[in-house]
Amino acid sequence: MTFPRENMTYRERHCPAENEKLHCLIPAPKGYVTPFAWPKSREYVPYANAPYKSLTVEKAVQNWIQHQGDVFHFPGGGTMFPNGASSYIDELASVIPLTDGTIRTALDTGCGVASWGAYLMDRNILTMSFAPRDSHEAQVQFALERGVPAVIGVLGTMKLPYPSRSFDMAHCSRCLIPWKSNDGMYMMEVDRVLRPGGYWILSGPPINWKKYYKTWQRSKQDSEEEQNRIENIAEMLCWNKIYEKEDTVIWQKKANSNACHNKNGRTSKMCNVQDADDIWYKKMETCITPIPEGAQQLQKFPQRLFAVPPRILEGTPGVTEEVYEEDKKLWKKHVDTYKRVNKLIGKSRYRNIMDMNAGLGSFAAVLDSPGSWVMNVVPTISERNTLGIIYERGLIGIYHDWCEAFSTYPRTYDLIHASGVFSLYENNIGNP
Repeated sequence: MTFPRENMTYRERHCPAENEKLHCLIPAPKGYVTPFAWPKSREYVPYANAPYKSLTVEKAVQNWIQHQGDVFHFPGGGTMFPNGASSYIDELASVIPLTDGTIRTALDTGCGVASWGAYLMDRNILTMSFAPRDSHEAQVQFALERGVPAVIGVLGTMKLPYPSRSFDMAHCSRCLIPWKSNDGMYMMEVDRVLRPGGYWILSGPPINWKKYYKTWQRSKQDSEEEQNRIENIAEMLCWNKIYEKEDTVIWQKKANSNACHNKNGRTSKMCNVQDADDIWYKKMETCITPIPEGAQQLQKFPQRLFAVPPRILEGTPGVTEEVYEEDKKLWKKHVDTYKRVNKLIGKSRYRNIMDMNAGLGSFAAVLDSPGSWVMNVVPTISERNTLGIIYERGLIGIYHDWCEAFSTYPRTYDLIHASGVFSLYENNIGNP
């Protein structure tokens, strides 16, 4: 099947025709070995596990990745942070509170090999990184081999597979997303998933265009117009620019952006708040997602991990405070049993963990460990849409239909947890 190149449609996920589906096991590459344990895996990946050298050539001067004998070395650099992700994050921390639990969940659009997310873990911040399967061969596979959360994805025409108000911070470091295009639709989608008071970081073109427009082989007028357009869209979204230095700009979404949108003279189209989390194969829209009336502020992490999430307090069908408290107790009991059977659970041997039917996220919450992270999946056919609750607990996850392939590469998870998945799909046509 072929798809149009406009708006990156051909890079988006599509349900393949029956004759294109694989009905076979995927063998490991020759020489495959057990990945290194965290935190060594952040810097070193066995070459045999992902034998792709193209990035070592294409990104050689940008300090992304180096081939050293039988391993890849990831020095922590990036296109916009050649001195390393840690020093870049230190710069951001001079403006954004990265150490007190205010910022827990982050989104990295066009993540490369996910060094930004990898080094945010030192600050107890979980980053959902995504990038397309494109000419930068296997960048998301490298991220997962390093032990960093990532999925294959792109900002094209479809909504991102995350609920509204999911992330405390979003980031684009030379991510090549045309932010000014389609009447600001891509920035509106970031605004949808960004929490009130959250931050958006943009580094790279067109920022600092006066210095670089010739290097980018662009005209002065075109570069200036692009940055001005981004600035205007940010203002329309009620984001305040709080930092601009050299190649980086940081905006903060107003805590009460509804009041800003309701000011006299504003004519921005507002989305239907009831559709804010209805995202599966749904087209992005050129409208601003309002904050629900009465939306409550989150506690800082780690308190938010076991506190009653605001979405439950505000009213989520089928989920009460009592149901939530019982769910926590139930999964504490189950995880204790799992650990008695397998003493490596919760340790770095199982770094990348997936919960195929995450419910309220209590499995991941009880398991919470610096040696592992959990991709919490909420099936699109679930009776209860609980992914927003999971994010409010300071965890990360994604919507998915298990009748289709997950947006990842082979062998990227160390442990997969399934509770109620097959009973959920037993009467579903094309069950997994």
